[in-house]
Amino acid sequence: MTSLAGKTLFITGGSRGIGLAIALRAARDGANIAVAAKTTEPHPKLPGTIYSAAEEIEKSGGKALPIVLDVRDEDAVKQALEMTAQTFGGLDIVVNNASAISITDSQATEMKRFDLMHQINARGTFMVSKYAVPYLAKAENPHILMLSPPLDMKEKWFAPHTAYSMAKYGMSLVVLGLAGELRRKGIAVNALWPRTTIATSAVQNLLGGDSLIRASRKPEILADAAHLIFTTPAKSLTGQFLIDDTFLFERGVHDFDHYRVDPSVALAPDFFVPDDSVPPVSLAKVGS
Repeated sequence: MTSLAGKTLFITGGSRGIGLAIALRAARDGANIAVAAKTTEPHPKLPGTIYSAAEEIEKSGGKALPIVLDVRDEDAVKQALEMTAQTFGGLDIVVNNASAISITDSQATEMKRFDLMHQINARGTFMVSKYAVPYLAKAENPHILMLSPPLDMKEKWFAPHTAYSMAKYGMSLVVLGLAGELRRKGIAVNALWPRTTIATSAVQNLLGGDSLIRASRKPEILADAAHLIFTTPAKSLTGQFLIDDTFLFERGVHDFDHYRVDPSVALAPDFFVPDDSVPPVSLAKVGS
């Protein structure tokens, strides 16, 4: 299978950034996409709402269902999944992209922020996946994908921001467990993570501003990797913690320069990428 035409995706946090890029890549195939996110009104620092995302999806060739969703709300999650399945006649793919971030050490992390990260990242991912399983079990090639890191248990990934790392690794633990639980049902469960920083509003506003954006890759690299995952038979790809460029390279993609925001700048490595993961292409500035 090389196309997602007619497939139905449920994407949390799909109103902007990586979630929207994955949605638009699927839309070009003619997929149906439920955009499940909280943003309904434009934000001065965060472009995009569920409605603007739905409009982009429709213009790209897909069908869109904007859903106002807080992934912490159990009843709302159940209703959103049911609405998606009823609207499009089923559910094929779930993307757990919604995430909260706070790059703070223990003394600077307020407990309400700790709770928010765990409720959205770990609990939200578990809950959306849990309630999606009955729908996915009826699909021809069902996939659950988490935008979460490899389980590389090193002190350096935790010491600077323990609370955030715990929450993101919580998402990856859901991958580890559900991949084993759902293997007999033929439902693939995988994680996808970027080798470099990605040009999103979160990176610009919270991590490094314009300078880090220039040293980043575009969200489309993750969208293309996700598309390859979703078009792979579920029974042959599950329980994997995939790095975007390595996975694409292994599948025959060898030109990565077009994913760069600024080819004249060396790429910045992302958090959580294991030391033994060797980049398939140079991260130095192009031409160096």
